Amino acid sequence: MAVTAEAAKLRAQGAKLVDFGAGEPHFATPQHIKDAAIEAIQKNFTKYTVVSGVPELRQAIVDRHAADFGSSYTPDEAIFSTGGKLAIFNAIQVLVDHGDEVIVPVPYWVSYKDIVQYAGANCVYVEAPEGEGFRITAEAIERAITPKTKAIILNSPSNPSGAVVSPADLERIVRLANERGIWLLLDECYVYLQYTGALVSGGSFTDAKEHVVVLGSLSKTYAMTGWRAGFALAPKPVISAMTKLQSQSTSSTASFVQKAAIAALRGSQDCVLEMRTDYLKLRDEALTGLARIPGVTCTKPEGAFYVYPNVKAYLGKAGVGTAMELSKRLLHEAHVVTVPGEAFGTSEHIRLSYATSHGDVAEGLERMKGFFAKL
Repeated sequence: MAVTAEAAKLRAQGAKLVDFGAGEPHFATPQHIKDAAIEAIQKNFTKYTVVSGVPELRQAIVDRHAADFGSSYTPDEAIFSTGGKLAIFNAIQVLVDHGDEVIVPVPYWVSYKDIVQYAGANCVYVEAPEGEGFRITAEAIERAITPKTKAIILNSPSNPSGAVVSPADLERIVRLANERGIWLLLDECYVYLQYTGALVSGGSFTDAKEHVVVLGSLSKTYAMTGWRAGFALAPKPVISAMTKLQSQSTSSTASFVQKAAIAALRGSQDCVLEMRTDYLKLRDEALTGLARIPGVTCTKPEGAFYVYPNVKAYLGKAGVGTAMELSKRLLHEAHVVTVPGEAFGTSEHIRLSYATSHGDVAEGLERMKGFFAKL
């Protein structure tokens, strides 16, 4: 948000920026989803609904998940929330207490740390090795468990690295959490944006789901970021507690957004495949462009729509001491928007979102190449 605000100031001054900062699809919301919302408004479906979402929507959520991942949830094990972030926030608030420990792989999505701290708990950070594509393993998670461990947050595919936990490690982590009685919070915001192998969800292991909370979003899957459409799948007592908390904060989500969500989940999934196909091309173009910048290295992301290049070779040059300072210089001198790695728990990286046009990817990386050549 800070990067976006800084970029907005420059745009107001007439600067033509290439924006690799925003973590949202460049695609428009598919027409059939928009039509469903418009129809709902025209039919005056604009009143309060039950807090957890209308029954038809919760059924659509569990049906979609079952069809795609082989899970076995029921509608009363589902809740619809005002964005995936709220689902994460609510889950952590009802499951985690003061003095608890929550295992968080690094690099991590920027909001995890603050949400955990808001609950009074402590983050236990586990480094995901860059040399292994930032993939976290079951062994690394198990080594971090202590008697105070209450929860594990797992984000796969990862924001910011694009790393995907292997199916074998994911199953081991699910079973490990179940055996130890530790809550496993699976942030699967980008679960449909995996580029290697079959799609997999932590909710697929139906015999070990007693301590699993699947946290999902329609934002990235259907290009619906501004609609604020998220959900959670979890055991009934967890969903009940999340519903109670939500009832005292946002109450239900916008009624017509729920109708749009039903259309997204029940309708043709061709749009999801089309977007994923284009993201894959954009990823390869971004990697090719980064490879042309001497000294910059980048792991190959297996999902999401980010690259997370290592810029250590340029830190300490020309007065650039940190990734934060590098991002500021890129913004003001090259007019390229990036996000510094400090936001995600690392100090030698910057994040680029390639969810933009092919032309912007090429232009932005060419500007970056010129900028780094001057350092």
